[in-house]
Amino acid sequence: MARKDKSSHVSETPATQLLRARRVEFTEHPYEYVEHGGTEQSALSLGLDEHTVVKTLVMQDQDAKPLIVLMHGDCKVSTKNLARQIGAKSVEPCKPEVANRHSGYLVGGTSPFGTKKDMPVYIEQTILELPRIAINGGRRGFLVQLDPRVCVDLLGATPVQCALAE
Repeated sequence: MARKDKSSHVSETPATQLLRARRVEFTEHPYEYVEHGGTEQSALSLGLDEHTVVKTLVMQDQDAKPLIVLMHGDCKVSTKNLARQIGAKSVEPCKPEVANRHSGYLVGGTSPFGTKKDMPVYIEQTILELPRIAINGGRRGFLVQLDPRVCVDLLGATPVQCALAE
């Protein structure tokens, strides 16, 4: 009987439960979480290109309606461009405690999969051109790698163009 290597196994999260239930192929990548290390630190820890590490950002429109933006780790979101493309007057990041309440995850461990609230998801269009992405698996210090099309197929993510180079 094969044994799982305990050091690389991470306990289930709402994100991994959803991915398994939908039979999505993904690999688990735990790493040492560093406060305020961001995607740069996780990419470095796992030997990945930061451009392929996708951050999950909980934002809100002018009416405080929450939404999720999936962005390359080495890019920022042009909230002006995003607002224009989604028909909002304005878009801004949620405060961490508000983001936690909407997603059910702690900031730094937010996954777009298995969120507490259903929210519209927007994905930077160029992410869909990548063969695989690393995205948070629902816990700080834990990424999953998968095909970026899963974000469209499973979450109904709408492609947008709102990336700004950092």
